[in-house]
Amino acid sequence: MNGAPSDQWSSVYYIISTLIFLFLILFNQRIQVFFWLQEISKALRRLEKMVGDSKAVLIRVFREYGNAQQDLINRLNELLEFYVISPVERDPFGVIRRLEHLLRLQRDKLHETIARLAPKADIVIVKNISNMVEASIALNTLYRITRHYSILGRKTKNIYMIMQLEMLLPQIMKAANAYYKALKAFSHGKPIGDGIGALVAGKLILNANEKKVEIVDDTVIAEIPFEGRRLLVVKAAGPGGEVGRPGKIIERIVEGNRGKIARIIMIDAALKLEGEKSGEVIEGIGAAIGDPGPEKLKIEEVATRYNIPIDSIIVKESLEEAITTMKKEIAEAAENVIKRIREIVLRGTKEGDTVIIAGIGNSMGIGQ
Repeated sequence: MNGAPSDQWSSVYYIISTLIFLFLILFNQRIQVFFWLQEISKALRRLEKMVGDSKAVLIRVFREYGNAQQDLINRLNELLEFYVISPVERDPFGVIRRLEHLLRLQRDKLHETIARLAPKADIVIVKNISNMVEASIALNTLYRITRHYSILGRKTKNIYMIMQLEMLLPQIMKAANAYYKALKAFSHGKPIGDGIGALVAGKLILNANEKKVEIVDDTVIAEIPFEGRRLLVVKAAGPGGEVGRPGKIIERIVEGNRGKIARIIMIDAALKLEGEKSGEVIEGIGAAIGDPGPEKLKIEEVATRYNIPIDSIIVKESLEEAITTMKKEIAEAAENVIKRIREIVLRGTKEGDTVIIAGIGNSMGIGQ
């Protein structure tokens, strides 16, 4: 008699546990999808706010530099969906030449549009605004693609699409935050992490007692003496946000010297792996340049044609560090890089040799 209530509660507990177990088996997937969709919706709201803020910053900048158009927001929305159609790769002959042509058209079109939207801006400001627009385009693209797969996953009830999107959210948001923060650096024209190569080249030029400087295709060419050698330093022309045409210039220098170049030394930023130290300096070989292909190909081809060694020095940094205001540890790495350059020149060349030193990267906030 005394054990009856206990048995009764055991039966109730057993029934409830069984029902919960069956519920979880039948609806576990739907519950999981519900939480995934909540996370995706939260990320989309954050991305939408970032895009809205970036548009507000651009509108303020355009107004500041003389734009009085009433339909500016419409013009800006069109600009943020600006695209470049890749050349045909099925017939690979001449694909790099065609890509170079398209990239040049893209740059000219962007500068022309911004000059029209900011009529009072000089060329330096136009280049800086171009960088702001490119960051906003990247941010807007991330938002549109995330929204596309979110809506498509909901419509088709495709659990695998929703799951993959939710798993990619940390990477998407990390990239979005980097581009969002980049807008502030670009709007103030401050040096960014990607400009470490240009900073090193600028320091070499600035510290030289004797120098001869020329600017061609938005790229600086400076001739300076060093320990009986002739150094030809190449960097993008600053202080506007510009990467120049180092490949074309290096090809021109090598051909102009009939291939009598002892070495080509290239300095650039490189994305670090998680857990690695920002500002770490590493040496290697090969053309250290992160362009889509045309500039890198020119360097590799001319170096191969004349059997010129290519040394590379990279400074490790994250994506966020590369496109936001240059951090102290990255700026301080410049002196270490200059020391490495001197060592390479002294041990790898002899007096009377000519060496090309190319500081690759965005020259925003970094003058000649």
